[in-house]
Amino acid sequence: MPVHPRLIAITQPLAPATEAFRQLRTSVLSYRGDRPLQTIMVTSPMAQEGKTSVVANLAITLAQAGRTVILVDADLRQASLHTLFDVPGDRGLTNALLEPAGELPLQATGVDNLRLLAGGPHAPNPSELLASPRMAEIIASLRG
Repeated sequence: MPVHPRLIAITQPLAPATEAFRQLRTSVLSYRGDRPLQTIMVTSPMAQEGKTSVVANLAITLAQAGRTVILVDADLRQASLHTLFDVPGDRGLTNALLEPAGELPLQATGVDNLRLLAGGPHAPNPSELLASPRMAEIIASLRG
């Protein structure tokens, strides 16, 4: 599997940036709420701020620590996580939101314990889809 250079947790395991992702992983895993942390969302108000790289490398380090991780690309306008993991992006979250019957199109990433729900095709109304009851069902299903 060719490895995208932005996946530094794989390509540069000894780099300071990779260690920073491991420290972030430790902080996430040591979170002490009233119940175990199962869902993490990474977002920002602007494009090109590093959301994709951060979430991908955090997911990799969590998976490397033995956690089962499902990475969801919820950027229904410009989904790109599938390109980092070199998997098809034609089916994904958009399909699951618009075609509720059937299993979620999870894909292997080449990283043990890490699967991807790609964004899928461009959505005509991403905000409405992400705020829909179906999205809540998908998140609940993935938690299980």
